[in-house]
Amino acid sequence: MSSNPLVHPVDHHLFVEDVSLTRIAAEFGTPCYVYSKAALTRAYVDFATAFSSRNTLVCYAAKANSNLAILGLFAKLGAGFDIVSGGELLRVIAAGGDPRKVVFSGVGKRAEEMQAALKHDILSFNVESEPELLRLADVARSMGKRAPVSIRVNPDVDPKTHPYIATGLKENKFGVAFEDAPALYRKAKSLDSIEIVGIDCHIGSQITEIAPFADALQKVLQLVDQLERENIALHHIDLGGGVGIRYKDEQPIALEQYAAALTAGLAGRNHQLIFEPGRYLVGNAGLLLSRVEYIKQGGDKRFAIIDAAMNDLIRPALYDAYHEAVVVAPRIGTPTELFDIVGPVCESGDFLARGRTLALEPGDLIALLSAGAYGSVMSSNYNSRPRPAEIMVDGAACHLIRARESIEDQYAHEKLLP
Repeated sequence: MSSNPLVHPVDHHLFVEDVSLTRIAAEFGTPCYVYSKAALTRAYVDFATAFSSRNTLVCYAAKANSNLAILGLFAKLGAGFDIVSGGELLRVIAAGGDPRKVVFSGVGKRAEEMQAALKHDILSFNVESEPELLRLADVARSMGKRAPVSIRVNPDVDPKTHPYIATGLKENKFGVAFEDAPALYRKAKSLDSIEIVGIDCHIGSQITEIAPFADALQKVLQLVDQLERENIALHHIDLGGGVGIRYKDEQPIALEQYAAALTAGLAGRNHQLIFEPGRYLVGNAGLLLSRVEYIKQGGDKRFAIIDAAMNDLIRPALYDAYHEAVVVAPRIGTPTELFDIVGPVCESGDFLARGRTLALEPGDLIALLSAGAYGSVMSSNYNSRPRPAEIMVDGAACHLIRARESIEDQYAHEKLLP
């Protein structure tokens, strides 16, 4: 059985909170995503509590999982939101989130997205280039508004994570080069439709060491001091997200140590702190539940072909990411064997797990753990496969928070030629 706290055995069946995964599969079908309300709540409260000694706003990074039920839960807990599109803004509002607690990140904001964000009086735009700043100034001026701005500074700190999710190095597309930031702040100050409110940085995702965060903070504070000497005052310092979780054998940062290191670096300053955690809040609060369709011997490989695929959970194919795979109700007497767990999609890269020692037979249920972040939200309809249902467990109750797609849903907006 797994050591992941999301699941626990009862009479040799895995449960999430007080609900059997076998029951969920029977009621809602497979594949499906399953989340724990208690785990989501605990992760948010733990993060917020770690920084309770300071004026802090925790802005959940909606890109990690933007299901309305999850956004709504965090909104009720008091969260703000980090968004990267106009669509995410509308999701936050639909879920009951406060747009005045929203920070808008991303390198490619369109004019209509800026208009919508200004209309809803968001907290701040995290500006990532001079052309974006000038476009935002024009949009705000046309609406008779002043746009609140933080400039996302690239501190060129190595986060020691997968290169696809490192965002604070010189070669990354994100942010403004550290040496160019003062001039861009001066430019922002000269624009009558721009209001400077803060500074932002985000160095990457799935970071398991404190040192990169502390190094980035010190570089940001150098810039804060320089700007304030030039009478450019900042209300908040946004330190982004990126705190990692355990997928396999990682040793995640202890929140208390993370908070202590950052608050010590900010001693004597009264800026509001903003954080943008995503994966930390949802990653280990969800799993992908699937059923074995076939067992196949292929040369030296033994495959468990399941009904989930890379279109449902792309992280293994995209990053070679690891997700623990556990059997929901292990059979007595079935021998363990070495399996590659693969899906039915017509791609050689369609694998969910490789080289796992499991006791499996057709019809068995498998749970792929730590799938709450960048799972369903990155799913697709490749091979015309419907995206999975999503289920929220709350104690002994389970709620359908997203219905499984039908093929008719997929082609509802397509048209035949006359």
